[in-house]
Amino acid sequence: MGRVDGKVAFITGAGRGQGRSHALRLAEEGADIIAVDRCRDFETVNYPMSTPDDLKETARLVEAHGRRVVAIEADVRERAQMVDAVERGIAELGKIDIVVAQAAIAAMSGEPAIQAWMDGLDTNLLGTINAVHAALPHLEAGASIIATGSAAAFMQFAPGETTGADPGGTSYIVAKRMLSQFIHELAANLAPRSIRANVVHPTNVNTPMLHSPPMYKMFRPDIENPTREDAEQAFPVQQAMPIPYIEPVDVSNAVVYLASDESRYVTGTQMRVDAGAYLKFQNYHL
Repeated sequence: MGRVDGKVAFITGAGRGQGRSHALRLAEEGADIIAVDRCRDFETVNYPMSTPDDLKETARLVEAHGRRVVAIEADVRERAQMVDAVERGIAELGKIDIVVAQAAIAAMSGEPAIQAWMDGLDTNLLGTINAVHAALPHLEAGASIIATGSAAAFMQFAPGETTGADPGGTSYIVAKRMLSQFIHELAANLAPRSIRANVVHPTNVNTPMLHSPPMYKMFRPDIENPTREDAEQAFPVQQAMPIPYIEPVDVSNAVVYLASDESRYVTGTQMRVDAGAYLKFQNYHL
């Protein structure tokens, strides 16, 4: 018996990275998967998104664990597409017990700048709301909603340290803070129905989002065209523990816990998987 045996998980951003990792860990623990990803690039995001082949590979890996999977290309920014994905998934798998709103982009230095702001907010915040609200009418007592936040949501910046000149970059921080508040209020309203909602906040994660030119430049603004090797010298600055980043499975393990009945009375939490990033930044600005 797996920890989520017999449950069905609806996961956005499942084409690769954290989303794929969550799908595989939940499948390992007995869940069937509705795997959703946009599978197309954004003009305002300066690194490639997942592809249709990436989503197919996620599906193949889930099936290799002996679980059923419905893989759907859909854009979290569009509520109608999320509703359609939920309905298609339920038509094949019968229900939804777990929602993992994972889909996210980092639009640092995106152009046009205001479009980058909109794409960041629409994907990271509105996309979370759309995924949750599409599934919500189908959730019953015992269901679990999990959104992916970020250690950035807890970072306090002094004047002059903000990314205000970069709307695409700012949108990431704003979205992660606002989705945290959304899940907090959602949890309060769903608690009488015995439906739980929580946020997981990772620090740097070893995914294509982190290993991208915009991220390298953010961590090494002193170098015109920093490489991964250059950036990895600076990645540890974000964590209190002496590491550059965590692995996707470290976040997935928290997702499995929050999806399982082990956390049946855990709701409204902001769970940090951040190697002490919160501690470091809070102490720094005391």
